[in-house]
Amino acid sequence: MTTLFDTLELAGNTLKNRIVMPPMTRSRSTQPGDVPNALMAEYYGQRAGAGLIISEGTQVSQLGKGYAWTPGIYSPQQVAGWKQVTEAVHAKGGVMFAQLWHVGRVSHESNTGGEQPVSSSAIQADGVKVFIDEDGNPGFTQSSTPRAMTKEDIAIAIDSFRQAAANAKAAGFDGIELHAANGYLINQFMDSQSNVREDEYNGSLENRLRFLKEVVEAVSAEIGANRVGVRLAPLTTLNGTVDDNPVDTYTGAASLLNELGVAYIHIAEADWEDAPDMPVDFKQGLRDAFDGVMIYAGKYSKARAQQALEEGWADLIAFGRPFVANPDLPARIAQDAPWNEHNPDTLFGGGAQGYTDYPTL
Repeated sequence: MTTLFDTLELAGNTLKNRIVMPPMTRSRSTQPGDVPNALMAEYYGQRAGAGLIISEGTQVSQLGKGYAWTPGIYSPQQVAGWKQVTEAVHAKGGVMFAQLWHVGRVSHESNTGGEQPVSSSAIQADGVKVFIDEDGNPGFTQSSTPRAMTKEDIAIAIDSFRQAAANAKAAGFDGIELHAANGYLINQFMDSQSNVREDEYNGSLENRLRFLKEVVEAVSAEIGANRVGVRLAPLTTLNGTVDDNPVDTYTGAASLLNELGVAYIHIAEADWEDAPDMPVDFKQGLRDAFDGVMIYAGKYSKARAQQALEEGWADLIAFGRPFVANPDLPARIAQDAPWNEHNPDTLFGGGAQGYTDYPTL
């Protein structure tokens, strides 16, 4: 029987357990320049007991930035900063992937250097607010109306992902995860209600998945498909993206990713109050369509995680907010020890408080 503490082979690494620290934005990069720093290295190093750590979303370009103080991976200073982080994780025997992120329309000119955000189509994410810097203080504002991407824009974005994958490798990451979930750029091409293009990137499921395919191909050519994961969110409606037929769309995406030979798919389940449940037959359908590693995230307890592994539709389980407040979460799970509660007031921005000062057992 598979347990949370069995090992697993991924991208040439042996994961010491099946527990994943998933991407969580914390907005603590050094300014100006969105540079990863020593405090971030300490934070991730504290959590290296996870079988796999996936970094917070890191923007592949200035235009890909959606929120204040998030780190990038497109400048030499950012690559050097991330190298501090991966060295801290590796020093404690951890394995770490970088999540590559382009937010598309989920942004504002104040985050993109004054440039109008881009998307698959010129559709505003109505009611979606983004985190901005108001003279050193956090603020929120309605996301901007984007312009529809031209073919040249699409080519530039794909190359930004490719270069970011090369930069992640140079920074010492063990692989990369593409953020194709939660209403960000790749997701804006995939979901039917955010894509009204009249070219080869819309009109059929194959066309709506074309941008995902081209990005995966570009980063795989750079670092190898066996070092690439993809995060998907089939039933979430975060940031205004909605698909009319999520079972067909995401089972199709899983089949495509299987053909492309990526290492894993990371499913973000909707986890807010009254969120739609993801039926087990949907999960099993994804499992049947994809031969690689399947990761699931979404308010999992130890018991629920163990059940997912036993039923076979998951190989790894990600625990999000519990890792914020419990740097030693795997040890707590192993010992059935209580979990610290996170402080919601210190999630985004700030310093060590509510970041690196949570107690271990």
